[in-house]
Amino acid sequence: MKQLVLDLLHPDRPPTFENFVHGGNAALLASLALLAEAPARLPVGHLYLWGAAGSGRSHLLQATVARARAQNRPAHYLPAAAIDERLPEDACALLAIDDVGTLSPAAQIALFNAFNRARGNRQSLLLAGEAAPREMALREDLRTRIGQSLVFEVRPLDDAARAAILHALASRRGLRLGEDLVGFLLAHGRRDLPGMVASLDALDAASLEHKRPITLPLLRQLVREGLRI
Repeated sequence: MKQLVLDLLHPDRPPTFENFVHGGNAALLASLALLAEAPARLPVGHLYLWGAAGSGRSHLLQATVARARAQNRPAHYLPAAAIDERLPEDACALLAIDDVGTLSPAAQIALFNAFNRARGNRQSLLLAGEAAPREMALREDLRTRIGQSLVFEVRPLDDAARAAILHALASRRGLRLGEDLVGFLLAHGRRDLPGMVASLDALDAASLEHKRPITLPLLRQLVREGLRI
């Protein structure tokens, strides 16, 4: 776990499967690796993953594109806002489209047409959104196509994994967190990965400002005084 979370301290580092905290998503990552390298081995040629904001959807799409390109396969990462009436048609390409629930009407038609061309072009579609296919406000024919893909929910981290991440992040900053303090952070702080990194940044700054270790009584005092965790 520690080796995985250390890369969270380097936001400029390109997203990869190796610097994603896997949690309960081993099957999803294995399927993404196959989609990038050998899509014919999957039972369905396209994949849709969904989860709450901060769950790592964009990271996974970009990591899959990077893996495909490492195999000399054409691959494109396309945020929904960047799509208009057409999508790339290069043969054998992987098209990774983020935030599909926000596609414009013209972009929805473009994606539906991409589904129709995919077999002939030997393309694979990797899509991500915040909700299950049936819950998205999209064209019915497009929702149906997405629902026929291999669908995964990005599983959130459990508290044991979150605690391990907090300890690892704190260790990199020279902070020692008691279990009572970690429990307080998990109960009252943000629970997504970017939020936990921000909480540790705030604690690190508070420790330097007060020139003392962060203990639970001090953390409670700081929270009462307005520290955001």
